[in-house]
Amino acid sequence: MRFGIFLPSGQWPGQSHGEVLDRTIAAALAAEAAGFDDVWLAEHHFMSYGVCPSATTLAGFILGATSRIDVGTAVSVLSNQHPVALAEQAALLSLVSGGRFRLGVGRGGPWMDLEVFGTGLSRYEHGFAESLDLLLTWLESEQVSWSGESFRFRPVPVVPRAATPPPVLVACTSPATEALAAARGLPMLLGMHVGDLEKAAAIARYNSLLTAEGTPVRPGHSIDHIATGLAHVAGSRREAVATLTRELPRWLGPGLAGHVPVDDRPRSSRDPAQYTRELCDLHPVGTPDDCVESLVTTVERTGIRHLILFVEGTGDPLENISRLGTEVIPRTRAHFESR
Repeated sequence: MRFGIFLPSGQWPGQSHGEVLDRTIAAALAAEAAGFDDVWLAEHHFMSYGVCPSATTLAGFILGATSRIDVGTAVSVLSNQHPVALAEQAALLSLVSGGRFRLGVGRGGPWMDLEVFGTGLSRYEHGFAESLDLLLTWLESEQVSWSGESFRFRPVPVVPRAATPPPVLVACTSPATEALAAARGLPMLLGMHVGDLEKAAAIARYNSLLTAEGTPVRPGHSIDHIATGLAHVAGSRREAVATLTRELPRWLGPGLAGHVPVDDRPRSSRDPAQYTRELCDLHPVGTPDDCVESLVTTVERTGIRHLILFVEGTGDPLENISRLGTEVIPRTRAHFESR
């Protein structure tokens, strides 16, 4: 079993950007002290949903401030940056951290960053597979040349190169992306917006494709899917739900509104209060007993043994991290170790 925390660096009302990032760093340090295995950082642009624009940059800082815990991106967005530049950063972080860096990548959305960074809507709509293949080729090679629709260059040496490439996983929110990950033998990162049954169905589709194609696991990788979920510990289930339904929409409301399409397509948006209630129903929220039961159920339903927990449900996660680390995670580990 592996347990991590997921930190989107969300900005609650009244918090400055510096305060949010300080809170993220403090949470990562607390997670290492509490016995978690890894920390996962998100990146966003131009919105309060997340004020970290470069998950790799923040990962580098946290890797330097810690000594044991792995640090990953959840995710680095391939649609608005050059895959070689991201691969170089990943190799660098892996080398200087002694292999503690993990690279999660995703397609992102049709948002304004495509216009601001000049990559364009076509990279989002059609270019993710090529970007991913170029990134993987760079991480696994000593020299690379490329001739594709989005990228073209003559042979250049890979510098720096990690002898063992950092693990790469793909955020999957659709069967098409599941198929893309399966075709490359890469594990999936499954979001907290879906529950155990949806995650289990995604894994079944993935396994079916993997078996049909006979795809080998990539060197240095294992099919270690990751499930994301909300987690909040309190004295009672009622107290935990009441706290989250009061606090979480204060971030979700302004944050979700920050997703502005790059074109004139309609933007769908979740109701923050309803979404909070849905998350409370899907994930470990309540007493330590409630949380242990929920985590055990997720593992048994999905087969996923690597869970990362969104712990910032109130904008102040330190007590929650401590309680999860002392009252929930050890008991969940023990449940499976005793079997």
